[in-house]
Amino acid sequence: MAPRSIIIDTDPGQDDAIAILLALASEEFQVLGLTAVAGNVPLALTEANARKICELAGRPETKVFAGCARPLVRSLVTAEEVHGKTGLDGPELPAPTMPLQEGHAVDWIVDTLRAAPAGSITLCTLGPLTNIATAMVKAPDIVPRIAEIVMMGGAYFEVGNVTPTAEFNIYVDPHAAHVVFTSGVKMTMHPLDVTHKALMTRAWIDSLRALGSATGQAAAAMLDFYERFDMEKYGEAGGPLHDPCVIAYLLQPELFRGRDCNVAIETRSDLTMGMTVVDWWGVTDRPANCHVINQIDAEGFYELIRSRLARLP
Repeated sequence: MAPRSIIIDTDPGQDDAIAILLALASEEFQVLGLTAVAGNVPLALTEANARKICELAGRPETKVFAGCARPLVRSLVTAEEVHGKTGLDGPELPAPTMPLQEGHAVDWIVDTLRAAPAGSITLCTLGPLTNIATAMVKAPDIVPRIAEIVMMGGAYFEVGNVTPTAEFNIYVDPHAAHVVFTSGVKMTMHPLDVTHKALMTRAWIDSLRALGSATGQAAAAMLDFYERFDMEKYGEAGGPLHDPCVIAYLLQPELFRGRDCNVAIETRSDLTMGMTVVDWWGVTDRPANCHVINQIDAEGFYELIRSRLARLP
């Protein structure tokens, strides 16, 4: 079977890094490019981090584009308290030598979707949806050309991780999320409701280090730093690994379960700004617009990541 063509929209972020490494290690994908967006840290860091990860994976030919430096309407909120001042604190990764591609990520997304057969490209979104919404607003003709958007973001039963009601990726740019969720594109959402059911263990992180490769060593160092925040916050023995759920779902959908629901984005209330309002029980007449994941085979998920990262240098 021909590889699935994907674009990864990302704001690396240690968990973004593991997701990108998982994608680059998997022959099931043709990674057309990475588009960086401001989120976990500002854009100047996320685009550099995306290139660092590609070089770590031995894939410096991967195209990386810089996109939107701020949300559509609101001021940028970042998460250095989680990811460190670089966004990839933990390992000492060298400054990237591969070039940042010329042109804006939004323009490249538009041009790439227009040039490809309709329905042939899946968008994997790991951060705020600013780049994707901007592309949809700028070029509405691309919307029906997208095969699917598989995203990490949102929360409902698990509630928020940055406010009492909102998950970080959606909170950073709720207006962009509203554009995407009302676009009519086929969507699959991996909210905190599923990512918090798959917690890293110390033994698993150590198994990455035991791979003996540069990738394994760097991944373990990233996760040593990254998991300590959620362990302290939630009082668990390990932290969740959010963004790799997107890539793992495309590789092994049988590891996940969910249901089709209507999801609406709150953009008006100061109290619930960025909330993903999921009609889980179908109590409204709003049509389903998203497949919402809420169950995961955690053991299978972590073995998939470990076994694929073992392929990298």
